[in-house]
Amino acid sequence: MTEYEDVLAAGRRRSRRLSKFRPWALFAVPLAAILFQVYVPRFFQFLSNLDLPLLVTIYFSVMRRTPIAGIFTRASIGLVQASLSNLPLGMFGMVKTLVGFTAASVSVRFDVERAPVRFTLGFFFFLFHYFAYWILGRALLGQGGDMSPLRPLLLGLLNAIVAVPLFGLFDKLRRSDD
Repeated sequence: MTEYEDVLAAGRRRSRRLSKFRPWALFAVPLAAILFQVYVPRFFQFLSNLDLPLLVTIYFSVMRRTPIAGIFTRASIGLVQASLSNLPLGMFGMVKTLVGFTAASVSVRFDVERAPVRFTLGFFFFLFHYFAYWILGRALLGQGGDMSPLRPLLLGLLNAIVAVPLFGLFDKLRRSDD
C-alpha cells in the first residue's frame, strides 16, 4: 500500500468507530432540546422555526452509528415532543425514528465530523423530516394542505446553519476515551 492509501484507510476506520457519550448527556441533551422546542417559542416566536429535537436526533444518530440500537431513543424523543405540544401523538415518534435510522445508516459511509458534511446532513434530514411528516399527516390523519417548496428549503437552510455549531458543541459531550 502507498502512504496515501494508508492515510485513507486510517481515516475510514476512525470515522466508522462508535462515539461514546457520557450517560447523563444521552438523557439531558434530548430533554433540554424538547423543552426548548416546547417553551421558548412561546416567548420568542421566531425560534419556533428551529427543530432542536430533530437536530439532536440527527447528531446522536450519525455519531453513534447504530441504526437498530437507537430506535427506541429516537421514538421516545418524538413521542415526548408530541406529548408536550398540541400535535398528534405518535407522528413525531414515527418520523424521528425514520430520520434517526436513516441518518445512522448513512453515517457509516461518510466522515460526519467535517462541517460541510454536517451542514449537508442537517439540511437533507430536515427536508426528509418535513416531507415524511407531511406525507404521514396526509396518509394517516387526512390532513390536507398545500406544500410550498420554498418554506421547507429556507427552514432546512436555517436548521443546517444552526446544526454545524450545535454539533460542535455536542462533540464536547463525548467521552474522552474515544
